[in-house]
Amino acid sequence: MAHVLSLLVEDKPGLLTRVAGLFARRGFNIQSLAVGPTELEGLSRITVVVDVEDLPLEQVTKQLNKLVNVIKIVELDPAQSVQREHLLIKVRVDNTTRSQVLEATSLFRAHVVDVASDALVIELTGDSGKAKAFLKILEPYGIKEIVQSGLVAVARGSKSMTERVYKN
Repeated sequence: MAHVLSLLVEDKPGLLTRVAGLFARRGFNIQSLAVGPTELEGLSRITVVVDVEDLPLEQVTKQLNKLVNVIKIVELDPAQSVQREHLLIKVRVDNTTRSQVLEATSLFRAHVVDVASDALVIELTGDSGKAKAFLKILEPYGIKEIVQSGLVAVARGSKSMTERVYKN
């Protein structure tokens, strides 16, 4: 079963390696990993999707909390959070299929970001269900390449992970 963890961390060299290593040592498979700056200078957010099958997730969160540069960890419930993926898809087109691919792109509210005579690069943002459905629609045309970001997620509502986190 996959779990989405959001970690608020100090932006320090080597921290991502220590976090990923901790998952690996515990035998957890990381399905997705995204890292970026937050609204507070010097802090980053790591969003990790981890497959935990039979192992207790609590074990790894306790170990993460022991890392010096980890400030806060929250498990994000899909029903209580907004979760999105970002994809760039290069799909084969010709004069007969171009309009069909463009129509599918429009239906999924995706955007064409590059046009060539034999291919389109399409940008899609959405939840994993939308991404899978769009890829399935494009398969018959010939997907040449996919680049996919790690999942990013934020809790719904006005509460913030960075509330009550003060930098000196």
